Amino acid sequence: MRDEWQTEAVRRVEADPDAIHLLFPQAERKGGPGARRALLKALGGDHARIRNLYERGDSGERLAILSALPELDLGPAAVDLVEDALRANDTRLVAAALGPYGSAWLDDHAFRQGVLKCVFMSIPLAAVTGLQRRFDAELARMLSDYAAELRAADRPVPGDVLERI
Repeated sequence: MRDEWQTEAVRRVEADPDAIHLLFPQAERKGGPGARRALLKALGGDHARIRNLYERGDSGERLAILSALPELDLGPAAVDLVEDALRANDTRLVAAALGPYGSAWLDDHAFRQGVLKCVFMSIPLAAVTGLQRRFDAELARMLSDYAAELRAADRPVPGDVLERI
């Protein structure tokens, strides 16, 4: 039944992209965990509609969009969505923002700030895609400074930070 719903929903979005606004919020419940991703793919890289879904979406919908970004062939067009997620207080959104898409398209400054936010929010650095590839002297300095602040406050420094400084 879920497969049938997803197939029909994808067909509707391909025929009328505006249908996604009705279908996307109910997709996970009616079509299962992969339905939102399938609907986003059916949009064919329509950044304006994806942005609209993100802006109007709840945390679950935003998470689905962030997770699907690497598969949507948007180039750097959706970096603004990743930057918005990095301003969130939802650890799931912050971690998703530093997934494959964010790692590929965020500029160095935004990437570093995102990594530091992960540390602040106790998100394991293993969740950051491409950290080893993007790790540089400035990020090492930022993490070292933060570790020094923690030590000065007599607070523990996370192990995954210690491994990198």
